[in-house]
Amino acid sequence: MAEDGGSRVRAGTVRPPVQLPAPTKLQRGGLIAGVLVFLVPLLVDIEGLEPAGQRMLAIFLLAIVLWVTEAIPLVATAVLVILLEVLMISDQALVPVAGDVLPAAGYFAALADPVIVLFLGGFLIADGAGKFGLDRNLAAVMLRPFAGNARRTVLGLMTITAALSMFVSNTATTATMFAVVLPILAVLPPGRSRTGLALAIPVAANVGGIGTPVGSPPNAIALGALQAQGEGVSFLGWMLLAVPLMVVVLLFAWWFLTRRYIAADTPMAFDLTASFDRSPAAVVFYVVAGGTVLLWLTEPLHGIASSTVGFVPVVALLATQVMGGDDLRALQWPVLWLVAGGIALGAGIGTTGLDVWVLGLVAWDQLPLTLLVVLLVVTGLGLSTVISNSATANLLIPLALSLAIGLPIDATAVGVIVALACALAMALPISTPPNAVAFATGEVATRDMAVSGLVIGGVGAAALALLMPWLWDRLGLL
Repeated sequence: MAEDGGSRVRAGTVRPPVQLPAPTKLQRGGLIAGVLVFLVPLLVDIEGLEPAGQRMLAIFLLAIVLWVTEAIPLVATAVLVILLEVLMISDQALVPVAGDVLPAAGYFAALADPVIVLFLGGFLIADGAGKFGLDRNLAAVMLRPFAGNARRTVLGLMTITAALSMFVSNTATTATMFAVVLPILAVLPPGRSRTGLALAIPVAANVGGIGTPVGSPPNAIALGALQAQGEGVSFLGWMLLAVPLMVVVLLFAWWFLTRRYIAADTPMAFDLTASFDRSPAAVVFYVVAGGTVLLWLTEPLHGIASSTVGFVPVVALLATQVMGGDDLRALQWPVLWLVAGGIALGAGIGTTGLDVWVLGLVAWDQLPLTLLVVLLVVTGLGLSTVISNSATANLLIPLALSLAIGLPIDATAVGVIVALACALAMALPISTPPNAVAFATGEVATRDMAVSGLVIGGVGAAALALLMPWLWDRLGLL
C-alpha cells in the first residue's frame, strides 16, 4: 500500500474521497432555528420552571426543530438528545444544576432499554425471515385461497402484508410483497388497476404495523414511556388493544382501494409456488422464530417479559451460528437508536418537571375527555404526515402520558392512542418508509397516495378517537 496526497492506493485503486451531502435550504434553516430555540430557555428566565426544567426545555425545543426539518439525520438528533441530557441535566453535568437529576447512566441506559432488546429480537427474526426466504414463501402459500378474483386477490395480498408487518419490519414486508406483485404490475395495462395494486401494499403494511409492539417504532416508544411510568403492557395486551382497530381499518382500506381503482374482472395471476429452505440452519431458524412468537403470545401464561423473550432468538441464533456478525451489522440500528432517543427524552422531561410545567399552560381538565382524545389523535396524525412517525411519537408521547395524571383517562390508553395515531399517517411518500418504497416503483402518483392516505387515515383516526376507548372500556381491557 502506498499513500500519495492523502489518498490510499491498494492494488492500483484510488479510494475516492468521502463526500458530505449538501444541506438543503430547509436543513440550513433548521440548524439556525435549532440553535436559536435552544439558547432562548437558557438565556431567558421562565416563570414557574426550575433551572433543570429550563435546560430540558432547550433540549426539547432543539429536538423538535431538528426532527421536523431533518437538519441532521433523525438518529443523529436522537443520540444528540442523550448526550445533551448527560452534559446538562445529569450528575455529570458540565455546569451542575440544582434539584433532582438522573445519573448519566440513567440516560445512557436508554440505549439498552428492555424495549430496545425487544425490538432487537424482532429485527433479527425479520432479517432471518428474509435470509431464508420464509417471508416470500409464506406469502405464496397464504395467497392461494384468495386466487381467482381480482378484488379477493387484493384482499389476500393486504391481509398477508398486514400479518407479516405485525412481526416483520413494515419496510421489509413492503419490499418482500412488491417482489411478489411487481411481475403482475408489469403485465397489467397502465391505469387505475396498477395504481390500486401498488397502493394496497404500503397501506396494508402501515396498518399491520400497529398490531404488535414490534410492528413499528412508535409502538416501542409508547411501550418504553409506559414502562418508565410503571404502566407496563404485555405483548398480547397490546394486540388485544390494537388488532381490532387494525382489522377495521384494513377492511375499509381494501373496500376503498378496490372500489376506487380495481374492477372485479381485472386479470391477476400470481406465481404461488413455494420452496421452503429445508437446510439445518433454516430448520433451526423456523423453530426459534416460531417459539419466540409463541412465547410472546402466551406471555400472560408464563410471565416472562416480552423484552426477555425478544432476547432469546438473539442468543439462540448466534449460539447455533444460524446468524452471525454480518447479520447483526445489517440490523436497523438507526431505528433502535431513534427509539432510544425518545425514551431518554421522556425520562428527561419527567425528571426535570418540564411535563408538569407544560401541562400547567392549559386547563386540560376543563376540556371534555372526548375532545382531549380527539386532539391527541389529530395532532399525532397531522405531525406524522409531514415528519417521521417515530419523531412525532418521540415528541408527543411523553407529554401526552403526563395528561393522564389527574385526569379520568388511563395512561396506557393515552400511550397506545398516540402511537396508533402516528402509525395511521400515510398520505405522503415521506410519511412512512413503505410509502417511499411504493412511490419509488413509479406506479403511484403523489395525488393518489394523498387521497387514499387521507381517507383511510382519517377513517382510522375517527375510529381510534371515538370508538376504541369505548370498546376497550366495555371489554375490560384497561
